Amino acid sequence: NNFKKSTMKKITLLILLFVTSVSIAQEKEEEQEINVTQENFNEIKLNAAYLIAGAFDVLYERTINEESAFGISLMASFDGNDNDDNGIGNQYKYMVTPYYRFYFGKKYAAGFFAEGFGSLNSSREVYLFGNTTEEFETDFAIGIGLGGKWITKRGVIFEISYGYGRNLFNNNNNNDNNNNIGNDFIVRGGINIGYRF
Repeated sequence: NNFKKSTMKKITLLILLFVTSVSIAQEKEEEQEINVTQENFNEIKLNAAYLIAGAFDVLYERTINEESAFGISLMASFDGNDNDDNGIGNQYKYMVTPYYRFYFGKKYAAGFFAEGFGSLNSSREVYLFGNTTEEFETDFAIGIGLGGKWITKRGVIFEISYGYGRNLFNNNNNNDNNNNIGNDFIVRGGINIGYRF
């Protein structure tokens, strides 16, 4: 009887230890899953394409979850003196562009994405043959864009994006000059390099 009792105690103790270890392991796994799904990142990026084209464009992005993020882009021209040049720095004086992105990649908030954006912008009329007007007009546009984001294990970001938007208030529909494509539409895009932290 004593042997049976001691054996039962040992078996019971082993079962309790096993159940306890399994429950602790499950709790740790759940905590890790919560951390992965609820972790938010900050990103700072610089648009190298706009820099070459005569404008300084910096972006800040905050991830919401593994599939979505919101951010803002601040662009200002530093090369807008030549009216015959149709570069970004000549066409736009500034753009303030908040945006929302939805990601389709396997990595956390990375891969192929689609975005919607609004843009407070100061632009001037552009003609088909490359000339621009001297005066800037301030307007607000809404638009959509597509792109891709790649991130290294150390958090370095490489991103390509392109978007198209339409200004809502100032338009040139009544302009009789067929060579004038106006400032009804804005282009948003670039080659961005940055860091996630």
